Amino acid sequence: MTNQNQIKDVQPLRSKQQIEDMKWSLKKWCGERDYILFLIGINTGLRVGDLLQLKVSDVKRKKKVLIQEGKTKKPRTINLTNIYDEIQSYIVHIDSQWLFPSRKGENPITPTQAYRQLNKAARMVDIVDGIGTHTMRKTFGYWFYKQTKDVAKLQTILNHSHPEITLRYIGITDEEIENDLNNFVL
Repeated sequence: MTNQNQIKDVQPLRSKQQIEDMKWSLKKWCGERDYILFLIGINTGLRVGDLLQLKVSDVKRKKKVLIQEGKTKKPRTINLTNIYDEIQSYIVHIDSQWLFPSRKGENPITPTQAYRQLNKAARMVDIVDGIGTHTMRKTFGYWFYKQTKDVAKLQTILNHSHPEITLRYIGITDEEIENDLNNFVL
């Protein structure tokens, strides 16, 4: 299976309960590092490769962080205002330059390790399908769209080239469209 197919199979978390269950499970079964990774991932929409390159110095006492995305090479400002306190509490206990340090060596965790931890946490709360590192990015996109209905802004945030890509990417389902149509009346 190609990486592109794996990304397509990964789904956003479509209920607030699933998000809360994942947060709880990550804290309980995986640890603070993996919880903070998930928290930043679902609140910024960064790709896992960009998340794992973050250093403590990038976020220390900062509510906004400018990064250069690895895939697109485009600059992007990420806003950490809503999760600032949790990040600051977390970094006090890190003895590494990396925000998500590996327990082995001097490097950040790998995307494979992030994938394993997310899947472990998901299994613990009976979320069995469609979980991967891209779940965080897709969850951000799904909920940003649900709250704002602004595809153009989301396209810009995610650095997608076309709105169609963004809509397909966030995985608005036929069932959701049907529910919206059932409730639509003029």
